[in-house]
Amino acid sequence: MATVLGIDACPAGWLAVALRDGRFAQARVATALCSLLAEAAADGVAVVAVDMPLGLLETGWRRADTEAAALLGPRRGSVFPVPPRAVWQEAEYDEARRRCRELTGAGLSRQTWALAPKLREANACLAEPGGDRLFEAHPEVSFRALAGGTPLLVRKKSWAGQMARRSLLAAAGIVLPDDLGDGGAGSSPPDDVLDAAAAAWTAHRIARGRAHSLPDPPEHDTHGRPIAIWY
Repeated sequence: MATVLGIDACPAGWLAVALRDGRFAQARVATALCSLLAEAAADGVAVVAVDMPLGLLETGWRRADTEAAALLGPRRGSVFPVPPRAVWQEAEYDEARRRCRELTGAGLSRQTWALAPKLREANACLAEPGGDRLFEAHPEVSFRALAGGTPLLVRKKSWAGQMARRSLLAAAGIVLPDDLGDGGAGSSPPDDVLDAAAAAWTAHRIARGRAHSLPDPPEHDTHGRPIAIWY
């Protein structure tokens, strides 16, 4: 019986939803992603999918983000184009924006730059024990697949959007309980729980060899690690 994890960044750190054989098993919050990954490796978790960009290019933009945005159409605004590695090595936004323009010819939004602490943390985990079972997911890409290839037009922070996403997960066998237990997930924003569950659905597909990647085949970074969004 395979166990997988789907993880989303949340205000308290990282929210993880575990599935066993494709069914909801647990939800909890941890302050550090690498600690979750180490525990997953020790527990024999097959795949961990996280909603955070993994893998950075030296120049230019990642094809994964370009293709995900094209796939989502009206929901393309949920995809942040990820600039090259050197941009994320800057300490301040103004310098990062300048470096981004040097390397890509385009600027850098403050919304994208806000990802910096969590993005650096997630990418550092790739070199840690268990890093080989860490994959990138994008919840809206996963929900599009759950909906039969149609992007969801209702926003995930709205009541209608959350109910639609919860229903899609339930139809796929992932029934999220009203009470998520004492692991801290029940105090997290509902959209973070739904996004982690969508990432877990993707992790289950990866574990079963049924997932797709954007792009296909993936790009690779200078260490030969794949750069792709999986769904």
